[in-house]
Amino acid sequence: MSEKIATLRDSAAMRWIALLLLALAMFCAYIFVDILSPIKDLMQSERGWDSLAFGTMQGSETFLNVFVFFLIFAGIILDKMGVRFTAVLSGVVMLCGAFIKYYAISESFIGSSLEGWFNTHLNHIPVFEQLGVSPFYEGMPASAKLAAIGFMIFGCGTEMGGITVSRGIVKWFKGRETALAMGSEMALARLGVATCMIFSPFFAKLGGHVDVSRSVAFGVVLLCIALMMLVIYFFMDKKLDSQTGEAEEKDDPFKLSDLGKILSSLGFWLVALLCVLYYSAIFPFQKYAVNMLQCNLTLTPATDGFWASSTVTIVQYCIMLLVAVGSFASNFSKNRGAKIGLMAMAVVALIVYCYMGFMRGTAETIFAVFPLLAVAITPILGNMVDHKGKAASMLMIGSLLLILCHLTFAFVLPMFKGNAIGGVVVAYATILVLGASFSLVPAALWPSVPKLVDEKIIGSAYALIFWIQNIGLWLFPLLIGKVLDATNVGVTDPNQLNYTWPLVMLACLGGAALLIGLYLKAVDKKKHLGLEEPNIKPAE
Repeated sequence: MSEKIATLRDSAAMRWIALLLLALAMFCAYIFVDILSPIKDLMQSERGWDSLAFGTMQGSETFLNVFVFFLIFAGIILDKMGVRFTAVLSGVVMLCGAFIKYYAISESFIGSSLEGWFNTHLNHIPVFEQLGVSPFYEGMPASAKLAAIGFMIFGCGTEMGGITVSRGIVKWFKGRETALAMGSEMALARLGVATCMIFSPFFAKLGGHVDVSRSVAFGVVLLCIALMMLVIYFFMDKKLDSQTGEAEEKDDPFKLSDLGKILSSLGFWLVALLCVLYYSAIFPFQKYAVNMLQCNLTLTPATDGFWASSTVTIVQYCIMLLVAVGSFASNFSKNRGAKIGLMAMAVVALIVYCYMGFMRGTAETIFAVFPLLAVAITPILGNMVDHKGKAASMLMIGSLLLILCHLTFAFVLPMFKGNAIGGVVVAYATILVLGASFSLVPAALWPSVPKLVDEKIIGSAYALIFWIQNIGLWLFPLLIGKVLDATNVGVTDPNQLNYTWPLVMLACLGGAALLIGLYLKAVDKKKHLGLEEPNIKPAE
C-alpha cells in the first residue's frame, strides 16, 4: 500500500531531502574539524607548532562545551527554541569561529600587533591553569593561541549542530526508518574526513608554494555553504510545523528536574560512558593519524609526472565518490542485478583508489580511505537496527574492532617499516576495518537514546551525552601530544616519532568501552530497555 501523504514528513522524498540538507551541513563541519590534521608536519615547519601546541589547539575545540557547559545550554536552547532556530544558530557560530581560526593561521597575522599581544598574554590562566586544564600555556605559539580561540567558538557551533541534527532526524523520521536515516547522515557526513584528507594538503601545497592558510580558507568556504543548507532546512521545517500544528517553542518551560530524570537513568549513563570512551579513541586519533602513518610507513611521494600533479587529486576524489555512491546506493536498490552491479563498481573503484594512493606515496591519501567502508555498511547497520534490533550487541562488536585496529597500528604496522607494499596493505586493511567499527557504534548508539528518555527532553539528553563525550575529545588530543613529546625526547623530525604508547592508550579506551557494552547488554536484558529490539515494530 502506498503511504498516505498529509505532511512533508509523510513524503519519503521530502524526509530524505531534509536529511540531505542536515547531512551536507555536517559534511562541511567534519571537513573543518580536521582541516589541519593531514598537515601536522607543515604546521610544525611553517608555524612552529610542536606536538604539544598542535594537540592543545586541537583539543580546544571542545573547551567551552566542557568547562563553560555550553553544550548543556545548547540542549536547553534546542528544547526551548526548536530544531530550525538552533540549526541556523549553530551554522552562524561555526562560521564565526572558522573566520577567527583562518586569520590566526594566515600570513596577515604574522608580525601583526595582535601576534605581539598573544605572545605576551594568555600564558597563565587563573584557576584553569591550577586545575591543569588550561587551553593555553607559556611558550605556546601566538598563532596557535588565537586559532584555539577560534576553534573553541567553532566547536560550540559544531556540537550544537550535532545534537540538533540528531533531534531533527528524530522529528522527521519518528516511527519510520530512524536508524537508517541516522546511519545515512553519518555516512555522508564522514565523507568529510576523506575530503579533508585529500584536499587540505592539496590546497596547502597548491602551485608549489606552501601556505597552510589556504587549507583553512577551503574549510571556511564550505562552512558558508553549510549555513545555506541550514537556512533552506529552516524553511522546510517551518512548513512541516505549519502542517502538523506542532509548536516550535515548547509549552512547558525547561526545568532542572528534567536533567534529574535523565541523570537518574542507568541506561543513559552506560550509553554516555560508552560514547565518551569510544569517540575518544576515534576523533583524537584522526587528528594524528596522517602523521602516525608518515612515521610508520616507507613512503616515496611522487615528485613529477601525473602522480605529482594537481589533476591526480581531482581524479582520485572522483573515484572516491564512485566508491561512496556505488556502495551507498546498493543498499537501496531493490533489483538484485543492480545491487550486485553497484557493489561491484564500488569494489573496483576502491581498488583503483587504493592503488592511486600507493602511487602518490602520501599518508593523507592513504588514510582518506577511512570512511569509505563506513559509507557502505552504515545504512545496512541502521536498517538492521530498525528492523532487527541488536543495538547493544553492535556496540560491543564495534568496540572489539577498535581495540584490534589500534593494537595493529601500535605493534604490527611498525614491523613493515622498510616494506613499502606490505606496510601500505596493512595500513589500508586496518583503516578500512576501523571505518567499519566507526559504523557499528554510532549506527547503534544514537538511535538508542530516544528509548532511554522522554521525548520532551531528548534534546537535553543528546546535549548531556555530547557534553560527556566532549570531555574526552578535549582531553585526549592533548594527552596524545604530551605522550608523544614524553616518549620522543630529542626527536626533531616530525616524521620520525614513535606512536606506540599513544596507540596503546587508545586501545585501552576501546577495552573499557567493550566492558561497558557487555554491562549495558546485561542491564538491557534485565530492565528491558529495548536496545536489542527493533525501532520499527511489525504490524499486528
